[in-house]
Amino acid sequence: MTGTRGPAAAGDGARGDTVAAVVGQWQAVRPDLDTGPMEIIGRVNRCAALLQQAEDAPLRRAGLSRPEFDLLGALRRTGHELTPGDLVRETFSSGAAVTKRLKQLTERGLVERRGDTRDRRVAHLRLTDAGRDLVDSVLPEQLAYERAVLSPLDGDRQGELAELLGELLSRLEGHMRPLGA
Repeated sequence: MTGTRGPAAAGDGARGDTVAAVVGQWQAVRPDLDTGPMEIIGRVNRCAALLQQAEDAPLRRAGLSRPEFDLLGALRRTGHELTPGDLVRETFSSGAAVTKRLKQLTERGLVERRGDTRDRRVAHLRLTDAGRDLVDSVLPEQLAYERAVLSPLDGDRQGELAELLGELLSRLEGHMRPLGA
């Protein structure tokens, strides 16, 4: 398996991305390793980090953090009240983090709480009109940014990438559930 490289090996030097440089370094010191997984996972992680930094610009202008927008977005897209536990599952956040963010969003008048009539320990959350208006005004700007980021890929390549990432995500989510249960 000497010098084995993964699926992204061809043309890495011309690509010039950060992961290609890291892979090249590993290949220089450990040519016996198959760096294929690193080439894919490393690029997915690097893309996610860069997208996260850039995506936060419209949110910052709106006075929101990414995690706050994720909570507001979950309430908006589901179209009904959610409990804090629902929001933990929807946003992949910890219960403590969701509680803290909900307190801030409630104080800002973007989310409102309603106690459960049968169980006072349960809160039901929904967007206020101001919260819904904020999400509706920020989301188009976010989507425009995402379209611009993907514009170097034609529609077919975007579809192929979405399909491949969806397949990977589905498998990962299927494998992750039993571990976290």
